[in-house]
Amino acid sequence: MGPSLERLLAEIRGCQVCVEEPDRKPLPHAPRPVLCVSTTARLVVVGQAPGTRVHASGVPFSDPSGERLRGWMAVTHEEFYDVRRVAIIPMGFCYPGHDTKGADLPPRRECARRWRLRLFDQLPQIELMVLVGGYAQRWHLGRSAGLSVTETVRAWRNILERPGPCRYLPLPHPSWRNNGWLKANPWFEVELLPCLRREVRHLLGSEPSSGRVL
Repeated sequence: MGPSLERLLAEIRGCQVCVEEPDRKPLPHAPRPVLCVSTTARLVVVGQAPGTRVHASGVPFSDPSGERLRGWMAVTHEEFYDVRRVAIIPMGFCYPGHDTKGADLPPRRECARRWRLRLFDQLPQIELMVLVGGYAQRWHLGRSAGLSVTETVRAWRNILERPGPCRYLPLPHPSWRNNGWLKANPWFEVELLPCLRREVRHLLGSEPSSGRVL
């Protein structure tokens, strides 16, 4: 990891903007940014924001959603957390809290605005972004994103084939709340997942490796 990226990560992990300069109500707990990056990872998983379990563990996707996502990608636990090969960069680095119904709030807007462009400027080697959920898709695809996650994910072939140094593959969120969506859209498992697995395997290689979370 280069010194510029190390300095930037130190800034991110010390960030207090959602407490000291919030756009809306301050973060209801101490910030705990969760992300994994390196200057060698060619694959990045872009999620929404940490949930309560990830906030407690400090490890991204260390919950049932992560288990399903790893199944979709057909990767081992060791491969997924090998920071040399897989970066994990949510739209919001800290758990945003929950609403009055107990559901997680959206990612904090301050986070992407302050850090996202600076961070990806340090990661020119990224070849594929797996965009999990609507927040990631709208930010990274811009006008190419559909009006809904379903519309965007249905267009996955066109999105993946767009020319450019980095390619994008949109996914629904792997939460249990999307079980109904998965049943209503069987093409996702039949058509998209095999392509996702081929792309991931191409970038990771055939041999699992032991990695660590940074």
